[in-house]
Amino acid sequence: MKKEEKTNVCRVLDGKKIPYTLHTYEPDATMSGAQIAGILGEDPKKVFKTLVTQGKSGAYYVFVVPVEAELDLKKAAKACGEKAVSMIKQKELLPLTGYVHGGCSPIGMKKQFPTFVHETAAGFEKMFVSAGKVGYQIELKPDDLFNVVRCKTADIVGE
Repeated sequence: MKKEEKTNVCRVLDGKKIPYTLHTYEPDATMSGAQIAGILGEDPKKVFKTLVTQGKSGAYYVFVVPVEAELDLKKAAKACGEKAVSMIKQKELLPLTGYVHGGCSPIGMKKQFPTFVHETAAGFEKMFVSAGKVGYQIELKPDDLFNVVRCKTADIVGE
């Protein structure tokens, strides 16, 4: 384990007095979400990744899905009322959100975009999302995430 430092996500949660547990691990650029879940000793269904898309209208949307799942772009478009959505280019992520690839969190982005979390999250006591830095994960109650990000749940992954 590496030395923990507060991330912007931690500061946002602290400011709203939302309880969480910060987990750190030594990152590796080739690490998959399932491997990260294994390091955390957690079911990959409880560990979520944050994906940023742009709709046909030009608006941006954030989708939070289990690490082993794939975002279904048609279901995602339907959830946010767009004709179509597509993933943004990796180089656009940092200027748009303030986060790098592999460390993107739905909490504490530069601007709050409409956010949708896969509906399975609501059934868990705790879930994990990036803490805003590669090698950092936040464990919190789904309801706390839903409240701080004001997101909606939806069926947004492929079969």
